[in-house]
Amino acid sequence: MENSGTRSQHLAESPYLLDNASKEASARFVALSAAFDPGTIRHLEDLGVRPGWHCLEVGGGGGSIATWLAAHIAPAGYLVVTDIDPRFLEPMEISNTEVRLHNIATDPLPEAAFDLVHARLVLMHVPEREKALARMAAALRPGGWLIDEEIDISVYPDPALIPEEVLSKTFAAMLRIMGDRGVDHKFGRRLFGQLRALGLVDVAAEGRTFLWSSGTPGISLLRANYEQLHDAVIGAGYVTEQEFEQDLAGLDDPAFMMPSPVLWAAWGRRP
Repeated sequence: MENSGTRSQHLAESPYLLDNASKEASARFVALSAAFDPGTIRHLEDLGVRPGWHCLEVGGGGGSIATWLAAHIAPAGYLVVTDIDPRFLEPMEISNTEVRLHNIATDPLPEAAFDLVHARLVLMHVPEREKALARMAAALRPGGWLIDEEIDISVYPDPALIPEEVLSKTFAAMLRIMGDRGVDHKFGRRLFGQLRALGLVDVAAEGRTFLWSSGTPGISLLRANYEQLHDAVIGAGYVTEQEFEQDLAGLDDPAFMMPSPVLWAAWGRRP
């Protein structure tokens, strides 16, 4: 592991607003896992993850997918899981897993080392996302699989068409403040073409979307994101305190509903 000075440098270099040091991070990771892990695991199973594989999980966050991978490649397999702030990963202490402080935007990876490289909701936050994706592809062994999952904000709530759907000012403010920090909210839609351009073969993609309503993991995720971005969106003048509080309370309304962004998964194999 790298020292605390290196960790601080990584965090200072990152434009990431939803950092792991916040009090909301734990709730966000629980919600992310509940909302998206079933689909991610289905894709990993379809790609044939099995004992003996060497795997890389980029931006491991709360560690739920890293834990699944470590169990499914044991006993002979080996997992490297990275993050710019691995505080939630370090307590895992799984025998076949190395936790690494690492910034995918700037730090090198070993080349031709892994049977699988996976990331979820990472590269959309990385300004040098195309270079990072190329670095991940270069880390594959011949025949190895790269799978990335990223958001595509092409579907919005449309109360004019469906009156029950809610398009809140805080949701729009969240997207705007993240866009100010360089987040690409449509990178997921470009993944298929990006993987083809990198020379991967057997490239395919799938988009998943959900109807989020009160009490679902998606609403828990929205709540954690809203609360963590409170100071940023109000400080920028994108929403008022009153509007924010109304939108936060609205998440508990049994009538609340909105379509989620599309989560694209795209995968390809190194020839």
